[in-house]
Amino acid sequence: MRCTDYDAALALWQRCVGMGLSDADEREPMTRFMERNPGLNFIALDEENLIGTVLCGSDGRRGYLYHLAVDPAYRRQGIGTELVGAVFDALHAIDIHKCHIMVYATNETGLAFWKQEGWVTRPEIVLMSKNVRRKKEDSGC
Repeated sequence: MRCTDYDAALALWQRCVGMGLSDADEREPMTRFMERNPGLNFIALDEENLIGTVLCGSDGRRGYLYHLAVDPAYRRQGIGTELVGAVFDALHAIDIHKCHIMVYATNETGLAFWKQEGWVTRPEIVLMSKNVRRKKEDSGC
């Protein structure tokens, strides 16, 4: 995946039910993400049309998958599995041995896919988040 694929990728993500998008998915943050994780982000094409994406980042110890998406008209053809396989090959090449994903609990299609692919939930781990940037009124200025 290249930065020039952003518009087509965003259009795909917006078509996919269950895909969570935020300000982190805007062009600038996505460009930084891809620059920090070269060779770990992939697309699938049908001729010239972007029909699938997968993003992967690494902290040097673990891989983290984001935005695996396949156009609904192309699902159940192994495209998602191939995209994840490409990420795993790339992670293996940089000696990363484990990968994590985050899936919305309400995304039944996504959860079914990942379970079918052999991924397991980790009930002993609790995902917690906090916004890094303070709101302007909280800055004390």
